[in-house]
Amino acid sequence: MNGTVVSTAYAVAASVTDPEMPMLTLEDLGVLREVQQDGEQVTVTITPTYSGCPAMATMRDDLVRRLTEAGFAAEVKVCLTPAWSSDWITDRGRQALREAGLSPPGPAPQRDGPVTLSLAPTRREIACPRCHSTSVELTSEFGATACKALYRCATCLEPFEHVKEI
Repeated sequence: MNGTVVSTAYAVAASVTDPEMPMLTLEDLGVLREVQQDGEQVTVTITPTYSGCPAMATMRDDLVRRLTEAGFAAEVKVCLTPAWSSDWITDRGRQALREAGLSPPGPAPQRDGPVTLSLAPTRREIACPRCHSTSVELTSEFGATACKALYRCATCLEPFEHVKEI
């Protein structure tokens, strides 16, 4: 294999969509770390958004299936360090979230040392993805997936999901 083959394999891997937020590719979500040549196969490295993310098995299976269909022997590795950050979502991915009616994450909190446990709702500065009002109310810290919170816009009254900052 050569660099052209690896870049072709990367393009295939980069086009695989997230099973929980299919408006995002794995590249746009920031979980696709690299594609390397390993003998006669390609090795794709991904990082989970959350420890124990249930979508990881589907991501792996989708990557292997798509790469196999494209003529590659493929293996998927998981890399936990550095931990994924919502800051890794691309600008294109953030726009895709907005267009799908989801509020994209703001900047991830920067922490050094232990993380303080707070049982109070997390305060976020977000805007409704439909009308752009900042007058929003948290309805649930947990949405359809652990990585999203549920909000309601006080202006247009529409409910929406917000992708959490981590």
